[in-house]
Amino acid sequence: YYADGAITTLCHGDAERELSTLVALHHGLGLACEPLPLDDALEMEPALGRNVRAAALLPDEATVNTRRLTAALLAAAETSGVALFPGVEATALVRVGNRCTGVKTAVGKTFSAAHVVFAAGCWTSQIPEIKPYAPTVPVRGQMAALHHSGKPINRVLRSEHGYIVPRNRANPQLLVVGSTLEHVGYEKGLTSGGMEKIFSAVNELVPELARAEITDTWCGLRPGTPDQLPILGPTDREGLLLATGHYRGGILLAPVTAKLIAEWITERRTSLNWDEFSPLRFTRENTDRPVSAS
Repeated sequence: YYADGAITTLCHGDAERELSTLVALHHGLGLACEPLPLDDALEMEPALGRNVRAAALLPDEATVNTRRLTAALLAAAETSGVALFPGVEATALVRVGNRCTGVKTAVGKTFSAAHVVFAAGCWTSQIPEIKPYAPTVPVRGQMAALHHSGKPINRVLRSEHGYIVPRNRANPQLLVVGSTLEHVGYEKGLTSGGMEKIFSAVNELVPELARAEITDTWCGLRPGTPDQLPILGPTDREGLLLATGHYRGGILLAPVTAKLIAEWITERRTSLNWDEFSPLRFTRENTDRPVSAS
């Protein structure tokens, strides 16, 4: 975990106007963001390309190693007595009247529970009974890891087209770079076009990275939603809750999602207003839509 801030750079278009918009947007949300003179930006990050036209400093930005976090979470769950069933696909709900009492699986085993939380990412919509509450769609993102032996990169760097995240302070330095936004269904393959977009963006941001060694490539499917908001909370089926649709912010929003879901299950209340994210917004939309006669 590194809390070293981030620098957002603008290399194209009306950079000064876009910088003012960026700063105002962050301030409107109560987030720290200040214009950064280019000389200061280059002093803080000497590897930055000289075609940067404007920059902003986000001092409160932080990063976490997602693979290590996931491994730690699984280990903590097992230590706490959580039973994990990797590779077991949930295929349908078990219902008694209007209550959800568990799930059926592809291996024939049924799991029963007083509360069922579906957090299946973009696959949530693949359960027919759940799709009306969670019309999630997959959005592919390709990424890569590099070993960089040039000037060290001290904080997250972003541009209009990509980003660079330092994972350590070693030499060579491990960097994660990305990413693409692709609507290609459930296809998880890497493509030369996707990699080209990523490397073109990061090489413009830090030209030295053109000599960096590619050590890993991968892609994932983010859960998009029609209104680009998460889907959180109870449904009109007693015992059934959803936690999905976080799009690009899954790791970032995981702690507050867990907090709200746990509060609802244990106390039937939440410490934050989550009405805007209710799964019922999609069923209401379908109900309210006028029926046309032919």
